[in-house]
Amino acid sequence: MVVVFVLAALLVVGVLVTANWYVWRRLFRDTTRAPGPVRRIGAAVIAGGWVLTVGALVAERAGAPFWLQRVLAWPGFLWLALSLYLLLAVVAGEIVRPLLRRYLERRAAARQARATTGAETGVEPSASPAAADERIPAGTAPPQTSDAPDTPQTSDAPQTSDTPDTPKAPDTPELPDTPSSRTTDTTEGADGSDAGAASPLARPSRRLFVSRVVAGAAAAAAVGTVGHGTYGVLSGPKVKRVTVPLARLPRAAHGFRIAVVSDIHLGPVLGRGFAQQVVDTINSTQPDLVAVVGDLVDGSVKDLGPAAAPLSQLKARHGAYFVTGNHEYFSGAEQWVAEVRRLGLLPLENARTELPHFDLAGVNDVAGEDEGQGPDYARALGDRDRSRACVLLAHQPVQIHDAVDHGVDLQLSGHTHGGQLWPGNLIAGAANPTVAGLERYGDTQLYVSRGAGAWGPPTRVGAPSDITVIELASRKA
Repeated sequence: MVVVFVLAALLVVGVLVTANWYVWRRLFRDTTRAPGPVRRIGAAVIAGGWVLTVGALVAERAGAPFWLQRVLAWPGFLWLALSLYLLLAVVAGEIVRPLLRRYLERRAAARQARATTGAETGVEPSASPAAADERIPAGTAPPQTSDAPDTPQTSDAPQTSDTPDTPKAPDTPELPDTPSSRTTDTTEGADGSDAGAASPLARPSRRLFVSRVVAGAAAAAAVGTVGHGTYGVLSGPKVKRVTVPLARLPRAAHGFRIAVVSDIHLGPVLGRGFAQQVVDTINSTQPDLVAVVGDLVDGSVKDLGPAAAPLSQLKARHGAYFVTGNHEYFSGAEQWVAEVRRLGLLPLENARTELPHFDLAGVNDVAGEDEGQGPDYARALGDRDRSRACVLLAHQPVQIHDAVDHGVDLQLSGHTHGGQLWPGNLIAGAANPTVAGLERYGDTQLYVSRGAGAWGPPTRVGAPSDITVIELASRKA
């Protein structure tokens, strides 16, 4: 088992090193003429970024001083997102690169052809058609103007030996065949334009120009993508509204609103201000009930207690409820259960409460199994009245199968972040039955929120954060 783990770790390290070498090559080596400070700076930026990323991850898990976590988190986690999109951008650039080079080669060939045609006809390429019509045919004497004096016509007879020979110009010495005396047929400047027929650097200049264009576009695309995704997270989650019909819901509960929020991830990046945004957004929907379905924090109560304080302001007619997520078990689940209770939320630790028109149950996250605090469906659901509708709070979508076995009508989950960083949705889809949204499993429906915050990079691409208002609908209404 240890050997397998070591081999897997070496494989991951090898892939990361290869990927980063490839990014460095395309962004720095291929865009410079020779080794120099630019290449060294590029290597230092890439290596330093990963040092910060690893440092941020280790500091968070090891419980390092909170100030150190905050110092490392912003640059380290943002580099994690930036490096992903730099890699994707330079890979996409491989498609653009040959197309751009072919375009430049064709443009250079067209210009050379025009220049050659002009040299053969004696007309500049830029000359007008009228000028071309005025050229003098070869072997024809230029017409005389009226101001020129008449000249005697010469005889067509051949000259005799009495005619003195015309002195000849001295022979021109031949130049040695050296590289400096040769010229190339097709040349262009660094910008892809013709630089004159004497430049021997046409092809290297073209390759360098293409590399710089593609590298610049890749860097701009990556920075723009990460910047836009980070702005989306920091500006706060948007509200989604979803209507879910339940067969056993009584008519009196038709239109009951549950505000579902998951994966807030308060930590060294998202703090008290972000928590206040989330609370204000939830309260603005005027829900009947609030469900916080795990991954509230990434850190201890000591460090993040003040950041979570705004949760005490949550307002709902039937209260606010909480279940643990996997990150609570990385952060001291027992202490956080006690803290959210102190803030006014009601933890459902494998427990159920009977509301006026349906049952609300909650189970611990599967990560609690390592601490003997895993989900217990029999305790939460075993003795309930199955004629009543039941809504279950469970952090991970994979818990849906147990919910189906226990006759749950609706499970509310989070955990996936909707993939958070595209194409992470493909990975999340392989590990979860549902990545985001509402789906049906037998007689049980599952709704998965993309979450309000973000883990690691405070960035989302293709998976906007949300707070979902679930409006229950009675089929009897």
